[in-house]
Amino acid sequence: MAEITKEMTIGEILRTKPEVAPVLLDMGMHCLGCPSAQMESLEQAAMVHGMDIDVLMSKINAL
Repeated sequence: MAEITKEMTIGEILRTKPEVAPVLLDMGMHCLGCPSAQMESLEQAAMVHGMDIDVLMSKINAL
């Protein structure tokens, strides 16, 4: 399985590892299907939502 990185877009992450969706939703990132999810990196989306990217990556990598 491919490694998830903070440089990947939300869309790429969900195609690579769909089980990440509940983690993103639980963290308050509810726009998984919006156009921004196809263009913004995970790091950019975390910044927009006021999330700590390191905490988010830890939760994703724990899957």
